[in-house]
Amino acid sequence: MKHITFFLLIFFCFIYAKGQSLPDTTAHPPDNIASVSLLKKSILPISFIGAGALLSGSKPEKNLQTNLRDRIGNTFEFRIDDYIQYAPVAGMYIADIAGVESKNHWFDQTKYLIISNVISASITQALKKITQKERPNGSPYSFPSGHTTFAFTNATVLFNEFRETSPVLAYSGYAFSTTTGIFRMLNNKHWLSDVLAGAGIGMIVTVFVYHFEPLKNFNPFKKSKNFTFLPQLSKDHYGFYLAYSF
Repeated sequence: MKHITFFLLIFFCFIYAKGQSLPDTTAHPPDNIASVSLLKKSILPISFIGAGALLSGSKPEKNLQTNLRDRIGNTFEFRIDDYIQYAPVAGMYIADIAGVESKNHWFDQTKYLIISNVISASITQALKKITQKERPNGSPYSFPSGHTTFAFTNATVLFNEFRETSPVLAYSGYAFSTTTGIFRMLNNKHWLSDVLAGAGIGMIVTVFVYHFEPLKNFNPFKKSKNFTFLPQLSKDHYGFYLAYSF
């Protein structure tokens, strides 16, 4: 059990990102190549969701959670997971402000970020109500982990935007999202299966959004360099920052 945190970090942070890190060989690949690429990108998220479904409620999962809490103390609580789930979003917009080259314009980034989060959150909340799974601490609505879904959705947006131009930045989102998932377990808020399923949902939804690019041509700010439009995200509220330079 002493290697469990390290194992989870490696499992989340590197395997998925490595599987997506191959660059595109053409600017506009044929449909069959694009379909194969989508399938390959979907394998690991689907595997995470499948593993979560299989582990959910199992004795090994319960033993793992018991052992984790026994080792760190049953009163342990460090709520860093409430905040670092936003780190990939912050990293993306800080990079934009700093002028780091990305795949898309900042408005398109925001568009795909919002679409991905709305879809993944809707799926997660629906599954919570359907499964009615109890959390390790006894409270309701455990499966899947909403924090982990949100964090991995954001991390996958960051990865897609910067994997070609800034790999370190692109991969960093998975470090934060993995840490979020680990602390959901350490804080006794979620089981391993909840975290796995949440990670898979966040990734697979974002993969599909970036593949199909909904509202692709909708960008009222693309021709203007004077506008700055950034979402403001915190634990208690959501909003936007809009500025115009004269």
